[in-house]
Amino acid sequence: MKPKIVILTGAGISAESGINTFRDADGLWEGHDVMEVASPQGFANNPELVLEFYNQRRRQLLTVFPNKAHKALATLEKYYDVTIITQNVDDLHERAKSSNIIHIHGELLKVRSTVNENHVLDWTKDLNLGDVDTNGHQLRPHIVWFGEQVPLLEKAIEITQQADILIIIGTSMQVYPAASLVNYAPLQTTIYFIDPKPKMQSTDFNNLTIIPKTAVNGVPTLVNSLIDKVL
Repeated sequence: MKPKIVILTGAGISAESGINTFRDADGLWEGHDVMEVASPQGFANNPELVLEFYNQRRRQLLTVFPNKAHKALATLEKYYDVTIITQNVDDLHERAKSSNIIHIHGELLKVRSTVNENHVLDWTKDLNLGDVDTNGHQLRPHIVWFGEQVPLLEKAIEITQQADILIIIGTSMQVYPAASLVNYAPLQTTIYFIDPKPKMQSTDFNNLTIIPKTAVNGVPTLVNSLIDKVL
C-alpha cells in the first residue's frame, strides 16, 4: 500500500505560470473590490461586470501552461497515493496530468445554474447574460464566492486526516476555511511548507519542514527526495 501524500496548493504555484494571484496587497483584484466580483451580492448588483471579470480570467487561463512544479507533483503519483486539494480555480494540475484533485473554491472552466448548484457544465468560452441552463435559468461561474458554503470542504478534511505526508505550496495559509485543513492532519504526519515568504514557523507543527523557495524552485527538489525514499 502506497503512503498517502496530501498536497495543499494556493495561488503561488499558479502565479509562476503567469496567472495573477487572487488579490493585491491593497485588497483589490484586478482593480476591483473583491466583494464586487466574488460575492453573491456583487453578482446580484452587477452581473455583467462579474461575468466579464471571469471571462477575462478564463481567457487568460487558456493562454498559460503548467510549470515545473505542477509537473513534478504529477510524477509523485507513480510512487505515492496522491490527492491535491487546491484553492486555485485553474486547471493547471489537470493539464500537468495529476489525476486526483479537489477544487475547494470551484473551477474557472465550469459554470453552473443560478438555481440548481448541481447543474454544472464545462465551459471554455465567454459566459454572458442570456446563457441559460436547460430550464432557462441564467448560468454563473462555478466559483465559491465569499459568503457561500464550501461544498467540498468535508471531503478535503476527510482526505487530510489520512495524510502520511502533507505538502503545502504557494499559499499564505490566511484564507479560511482552506487554511484550517492543516489542523486535521494526524499528529505524526510529516509536513512540508514551500513558499518564498512563509507565514509559518517550524515550531508551529510537529515534523514541519519549511522550504523558503518558490514553487518552481522548491517543489521539484522535494519531489525528487520523496521519490528517492521509496526507490
